[in-house]
Amino acid sequence: MKFDKPVPGGPCWTELGTNDIEAAKRFYTELFGWRPETDPRQEAGGYTLARLGDAAVAGLTPLMEDEAMPVAWHVTFAAADAEATCEAVRKAGGSIVLEPTDVFDLGRFAMAADPGGAGFQLWQARAFGGADLLNAPGALGWVELLTRDTQQATAFYQQVFGWSVNASPQYTQWGVDGADFGGMMEMGDRFPLGTLPHWLPYFAVEDVDAIARIASGAGAWILVEPTSVPDGPRISVLRDPQGAVFGVYLAEHEG
Repeated sequence: MKFDKPVPGGPCWTELGTNDIEAAKRFYTELFGWRPETDPRQEAGGYTLARLGDAAVAGLTPLMEDEAMPVAWHVTFAAADAEATCEAVRKAGGSIVLEPTDVFDLGRFAMAADPGGAGFQLWQARAFGGADLLNAPGALGWVELLTRDTQQATAFYQQVFGWSVNASPQYTQWGVDGADFGGMMEMGDRFPLGTLPHWLPYFAVEDVDAIARIASGAGAWILVEPTSVPDGPRISVLRDPQGAVFGVYLAEHEG
């Protein structure tokens, strides 16, 4: 990312929905050095802030047994007006999964999906502005859309958020006023037909190979072995022990 704090229209948060919150706390603490801090209020439902020092960098939320939500990481974008952004999503051909709702005095939250089915979240900040730190080791540093229709996705996200687009035959990068924060890749034959379009968060790390070894030793799967992208960073894609997929990249080569 070309910014280290949330900006309007850009990614401001990422959170994990998991069926084993305690195991997730242990795994990501070992991997990234996070300090989990669970909200003690009953109405918070066990929501946990992951911190690096005092900086909030991600959320962990337990999935209830009767929930149909899969174990997964979710990407959240900053919205100045959650209702207006949801209306823009509808007009652009997307759908609203959860209408804007208040989260204590922290902000307003909504869930949406693009026309291809990739889900994402919206956050209208009040007392909580999102991640205190971005683009630093152990924090969110890049987000990537995996989709089967890149033209449709480009039109949708430009209409909803006004993102700038830096496209090449190999890869498309998203930006806010030209400051890139993420990318888009077409899902080809290497993705099984049943794999739904989705947003993938990437966390910055100081050593991709070491992180992959630690993750594997802690019960994760390595989906993409550590590799250096031509004209890009060294990356790896992992699946945690409960099944949530995320990426890591070498921090000094963001974007």
